[in-house]
Parts: sequence; structure tokens; C-alpha cells
Amino acid sequence: MVMPRRPRRIQGFARWPGSAAARILNWPYHLSNSGQPLTPPPAILHVPLQTVEPQRLYRQIADQLRALIAQGEFAVGARLPAERDLAKQLGVSRPSVREALIALEVEGWVEVRTGSGVYVLDRSHRTAAPVATAEWGPLELIRARRVVEGETAALAAASAKRRDVDAMSSAIERMREMADRHMMPLEGDRAFHLAIVEACGNVVLSETVQGFWDSRNGPIFTRLGGYFETVKSWRSAIAEHEAIRDAIAARDPDAARAAMHAHMDKSHQRFSASWRRAKAS
Repeated sequence: MVMPRRPRRIQGFARWPGSAAARILNWPYHLSNSGQPLTPPPAILHVPLQTVEPQRLYRQIADQLRALIAQGEFAVGARLPAERDLAKQLGVSRPSVREALIALEVEGWVEVRTGSGVYVLDRSHRTAAPVATAEWGPLELIRARRVVEGETAALAAASAKRRDVDAMSSAIERMREMADRHMMPLEGDRAFHLAIVEACGNVVLSETVQGFWDSRNGPIFTRLGGYFETVKSWRSAIAEHEAIRDAIAARDPDAARAAMHAHMDKSHQRFSASWRRAKAS
């Protein structure tokens, strides 16, 4: 007589009750709640928190100096410490301090007196609007342009057509004509840099460079340019543009990149020069 076979017991679970063994073997169920009721999530606390937004470095510096002025640490008419001393105390670069001081001047907190220093103003009758939080610092912007436009110059050298080089030459000539009339040749300058990026055939790069240029029209860049942009400095910039154009026309990407880097480095130096070299305000 053949005896009926008994159901095989699962090794390792022989002593477990059937329901428990089944639950353990049903691992998706086990991972989801292990047979226990789910614990409800903690209630969200409704407290008056505000969205945290990253601040640009020059704005953080300006906020500190503004607070000290408002608290009376720097009285009306007092001269602020020199840029190098502020940079050392704050642990930042001098260009960042310069951007902060220009922002405070635009807002009417201080006055830059070329050849003398930066002085605290009486704000009792001043209503200058604060600088927009989204505005980029001019010197930081130049550094960003160096990275991006160095590559657009190299790309243009590899792909530019005759009409692209002609557009660059036309922009340079426009700059020269404006400088000869002692006018700021910003229109020609913008046309030159846009002609380079348009030769790359990349819409994203074109819009990026155009955004850089639109930021140049902000109040901080405009005020800083008012101190350091002269006919002499623009003639230097025109010569730098010619070097970039010539490298692109020669279809030499490395030379074009190097020429653009040199142009941006010299621009940064011009805006970072000693206040003793600035034009009178």
C-alpha cells in the first residue's frame, strides 16, 4: 500500500506557524509593513518660515556694511576702511568688496571720492532704490565671460565664414568711430561679441552671451564703468578685439581662445585698478 506523501516542510521554518511562515516568505508584504499597521507620517508644522535664497557674495558684504552704517558704527561723513583692509577682515577678495561698495553707492549709502576714499552719506533725505537682488557683480561677470567667450572664440575660429569675420570688422570700425567722438562704443562692442558667438551656430550660446551683455546695463556695472572706462581704455579694448578677430580669420582656435582670455583679463584689471586712477565722480 502506497502511503500518501506528506507536504514537504520548508527548511528553517518547520517550527513557525503556517501563517507566520507565509508572511515571511511573502517578502514584498514583509518589506512594506512587516504585518504591522503603517505609522502615519508626522504632521507638517506650519511655522512662518521664508524661502531661503542664495545671495551673491557682494550683496552679503554690502548687507554687513549697510547694517554697520545703520547702527552708527560708521558715522555720517566717516571714511570707510580701505578695500584691502575690508577684504582681509571679511576674508574675501578685493573685487568682491569693490562690487559691494559700488552697490552701496548706487543705493545712496556711501560716496566714492576718487583719490580720497569711500565716505558715509546722510540718508535722511535720500530715497535711492535698492539694487535688484538678481544683478550680477561686474567683476564676477567678467570672469564668467572669460570662461564662456574663450570657447566661443575658439569655436568661431573653426567654423566662421567670411560674412562672420566681416561682421566683426564692421563692429570694430563702429567702436573706433564712437571712441574718436569721445563716446562710449558699447553698441559696437556688443555687436562684436555677438558676431563671434553667432558664428558658432548655437542658439543656447548666443542667448547666453546676449544675457551677459544685457547684465552689463545694470546700475552697478554702469556706475563702475563711469569711473574706469575712458577713451584710452576703449582704444586698448579695440586693439584687443582686433587680435581676437585676426585669430578667428586665421582659423586658429588656440590663438582665438588666448586672445579672448587676454581681453577679459585686461578688462578685469581695468575695472580693478586703484581708485587713484579712476575718473573724478
